[in-house]
Amino acid sequence: MTSSKKNLPNKQARHRLFGSVAPGEKTKPVEKEQMADLQNTKNDFLFHIDAVGITNVKHPVIINGDKEPKIQTSIGTFTMTSSIVKDSKGTNMSRFTEQLEAYFQQNKLTTKLSDLQAFTKELSARLKTQDAQIELSVPYFYQQAGPYSKLQGLNHIDLNFKVTYDEKEGFTTTVGIVATITTLCPCSKEISEYSAHNQRGVVTINALLNASFDETFVDWKAVLLEMAESNASARIHPVLKRTDEKVVTEHAYENPRFVEDMVRLVSADLYEWEDVVKFDVHCQNEESIHLHDAIASIHYDKRDETK
Repeated sequence: MTSSKKNLPNKQARHRLFGSVAPGEKTKPVEKEQMADLQNTKNDFLFHIDAVGITNVKHPVIINGDKEPKIQTSIGTFTMTSSIVKDSKGTNMSRFTEQLEAYFQQNKLTTKLSDLQAFTKELSARLKTQDAQIELSVPYFYQQAGPYSKLQGLNHIDLNFKVTYDEKEGFTTTVGIVATITTLCPCSKEISEYSAHNQRGVVTINALLNASFDETFVDWKAVLLEMAESNASARIHPVLKRTDEKVVTEHAYENPRFVEDMVRLVSADLYEWEDVVKFDVHCQNEESIHLHDAIASIHYDKRDETK
């Protein structure tokens, strides 16, 4: 049997074969102090920019909460921006990720509102601007027990944050969740001799907190999650035995909900929570007997009541 082993050129020759060329003559400075700094160019650049920065930045984040596991690490997705006055050409993009690394090294890259507010204020100082804003979305896991067996498993929701710092106005802090629930159709229950169709619903809640809110005493994640789950036809469970399934399906039948019902019930809870200034609630049902989804939403600003 004859050998067909290839006689390949060396790696450098292979690179040349596929287009690599020798480095050209280097004439520009290599020291930072001698390099051109286009971002800091001053001129009349026509317009003030509301927000410039970086987005879709993935980074580990520490989450603390009242539910087990009380301390966890998850992967957050960041957007970080600041404004730019019209006589400045651009921002210093590297300073955004430098701020992330600085907080990560200090174990301060957490979802605590106090840490996110400090992060945003220090980012403004690092950028030498009058404001800065961060947005963060991160999966959060929590234990959920079966209603009868009490067997535990991990559920998850998405946490959303939007923290803005302004030298004159201070902090604006909005928190939110995206949670999955079960809804059972009231119309189906009403018109059918037996049974009723049900489906998964996705509830999105965003709440602007007042400046005096103290997370030391209130775990806002647990509060918003309870608003979504307690108003649903039934909760979602990672572990269900037959005894649990009976409880869940019967509870859903006893608590039918349209998407309209869901957003109104959650809004009522948010309205009664004094720490919330304004809120948005959205529900989307992944309909089980239709090709389309059903949606409903409410936006409410309590400050409008005083106008």
